[in-house]
Amino acid sequence: MRFTQEFAPPGPAAPRPRRGRTGVLATALALASAVLLAGCGGTDAPASKSAATGASSAADADRIEPLTGTAAPKLPVTVDSADGKRTTITSADRIVPLTGSLSEIVFTLGLGGHVVARDITATFEQAEKLPVVTRAHDVSAESVLSLKPTVVLADTTTGPAEAIGQIRDAGIPLVVVEPAKELADVGRRIDTVAAALGIPKAGETLKKRTQDRIDAVRESVPAPADGSGKPRVAFLYLRGSASVYLLGGRDSGASSLLEAAGAVDAGKASGLKKDFTAITSEALAKAAPDAILVMTKGLDSVGGIDGLVKIPGVAETPAGMDRRIVSIDDGVLLNYGPRTDRVLSELVAQLYPESGAGK
Repeated sequence: MRFTQEFAPPGPAAPRPRRGRTGVLATALALASAVLLAGCGGTDAPASKSAATGASSAADADRIEPLTGTAAPKLPVTVDSADGKRTTITSADRIVPLTGSLSEIVFTLGLGGHVVARDITATFEQAEKLPVVTRAHDVSAESVLSLKPTVVLADTTTGPAEAIGQIRDAGIPLVVVEPAKELADVGRRIDTVAAALGIPKAGETLKKRTQDRIDAVRESVPAPADGSGKPRVAFLYLRGSASVYLLGGRDSGASSLLEAAGAVDAGKASGLKKDFTAITSEALAKAAPDAILVMTKGLDSVGGIDGLVKIPGVAETPAGMDRRIVSIDDGVLLNYGPRTDRVLSELVAQLYPESGAGK
């Protein structure tokens, strides 16, 4: 998860800071972007959970729920790639998705048996035995080509550009997908991947299932208590081993989730227009969060909640004083894909534990 994914400092997400950042924080932000957009993979210790708000289910976070039945791809198809190319796919027998969030979509569409490799951010159980074709989030073209793929899926955060070019120059159909930045992107991503693999009807089915589940979670969000207003939540990106401590702003990728959970993105509301900025006591004081959202491995990396409140400025916020920390699995938080309803459900459950919502 756009950091995937997707912010794959992502972002998918991340999940995920995008490529091309400048300034003194460029290196840290690029790292954060890669993890957030694509989700953070690797062999970190099990994630710690919030002592104050309930724990997310590792079992739910680490498994894919494929559609029932296996759709038969109807190929060839010619599709538009996000980098301006037109790509013709003639076979989906050997698929290589180059981000964790794209892997999630392919597996959930029912074509997991056709996937022959994974990105390091594909952390879910069904993909764990596949060979990894990335090195520190960079694609190894040689590793990809050695597996003789019939189609490769990437997004605009995938790199380096030389590796993408090398795969294309070898004659492998490669489709670049726009990354996901908010809830509104979920359906588009599913449609794009399903179309490229020749299973558009399965894409429609998965898109409807995903949207229905997200809608159901949104309906469970409790109304604010009288006079209390919506909770202000700050999204922090933490990597203690690298001394990276960032506060999410308008373009962090988390705003859409927080707003769907009935919360206010504290960083965005305080006027932070970029994706991330270095944490300072002044920035946290202005954001004044009632709760703090973190990735589980990021929380582990600073020594859990005890370590988090030692970061300058955190202990002085309402969230720090109440130790109100929301922890979501790195591999799904910002993926904006078929498991986003689980992410939203867990976010709601941890923000409103007294209501029983989200579970």
